Amino acid sequence: MTTEQKQAPDITKNAGDTELWVERTGKRLYTGRNSRGAEVLIGSVGVENVFSPGELLKIALAGCSGLAADAKLSHYLGDDVDVTIKASGMSDTEEDRYPAIAEELVVDLSALDAATRERLINLVHRAIDSHCTVGRTLDAGATVQLTVTGER
Repeated sequence: MTTEQKQAPDITKNAGDTELWVERTGKRLYTGRNSRGAEVLIGSVGVENVFSPGELLKIALAGCSGLAADAKLSHYLGDDVDVTIKASGMSDTEEDRYPAIAEELVVDLSALDAATRERLINLVHRAIDSHCTVGRTLDAGATVQLTVTGER
């Protein structure tokens, strides 16, 4: 193998991992499930009451950022702090991918002095950069493996 070729990582399931799957529930409609009992409806853009796969990708990133930053935010602003993280990004229809995703973390920092506000913003960035698995995965350009089998 040359240095230009990358060997795909072993992505077999670890003991204790949550099982994830989607099942077709209609024409261009799927339900995503996990082994803890959660469900999410997935469909095409324009279909009511479902998320598109691209929307789920952005929500996963925003949710991961929120969870990574939550301890720092609540430490400085209290356990009842209101936080909203917006995620956006237009798809490149020619390449059929999202070339960039933008996040905006909205939180009221008015109770903090300028130095504390700057310290918290830096801590939030470091926490997300260090602990948001979704963001780190996207930054690293994860490989994807698909196996098609005849079994369910």
